[in-house]
Amino acid sequence: PMSDANLVRVLQAQAKGRVGLVDHADVQKGEGAIRSRFQALESAGFRFAVVDALSDADLLNIGAACAGLPLVTAGSGLALGLPQAFRRAGLLAESGAADALPPTGGLRAVISGSCSIATQGQVARMRETHPAFRVDPFELACGGDVVGAALDWAASRMDKGPVLVYATAAPEEVKAVQAQLGAAQAGSLIETALAEIARGLLELGVGQLIVAGGETSGAVVKALGITGLRIGPEIDPGVPWTVAISKSSNGRPVALALKSGNFGTRDFFIKAWRFLQPSD
Repeated sequence: PMSDANLVRVLQAQAKGRVGLVDHADVQKGEGAIRSRFQALESAGFRFAVVDALSDADLLNIGAACAGLPLVTAGSGLALGLPQAFRRAGLLAESGAADALPPTGGLRAVISGSCSIATQGQVARMRETHPAFRVDPFELACGGDVVGAALDWAASRMDKGPVLVYATAAPEEVKAVQAQLGAAQAGSLIETALAEIARGLLELGVGQLIVAGGETSGAVVKALGITGLRIGPEIDPGVPWTVAISKSSNGRPVALALKSGNFGTRDFFIKAWRFLQPSD
């Protein structure tokens, strides 16, 4: 969990080069001031810059200032500013169908490993109307075949609609598990199991899959052998549908929504499906 809110310090602990800051006072002054700050940091020997943002207007200014850089990594909000800057530079044509994805079919499922407040609400909301299977970390630690049980359970229910497989839990439950198993072991057990379940679900015919949790999403993408994603329509701010070709899908397109913990409204798991174009 995050223990320091200062991203300059957080990044500096991971980087060999010096990390500087473009603070909000400069960002408010616009594209030129941001570029000047970039140049000043570079001249002073900094290799990385963290940039403040408090509004969409800030993101537009930052996108314009970053458009000529060879590498930019950021939260999805920066995508508000970059496309306009690329269009002004003649690098990006106007298109009304940039987020159009190929039709996808197959069964539907949700896998949730995040324990964030937002995801807890999303899991609770889906459990009100859809079948749900809870992955028990203690059973995993005891060697139980939780993956097999989850897949057998899902196989008998997915033809009636989306199902939910989750390890999401309240903070006190998470602390109890970590106290007994250790935080690293508990996390590893759950992520490995959820990734194996995801692979099994695709083999059972799932073609549209939502994954909640950053670490869970990474484990699932790796387990499915995904090397690229085509970005599609946005379900909620910062969370789009994507389509990937997975080694586990026998070459057919698979729709994936990879959601970080605190993203999305409470009904995210329920409403997401309507943003997809069904296959014929």
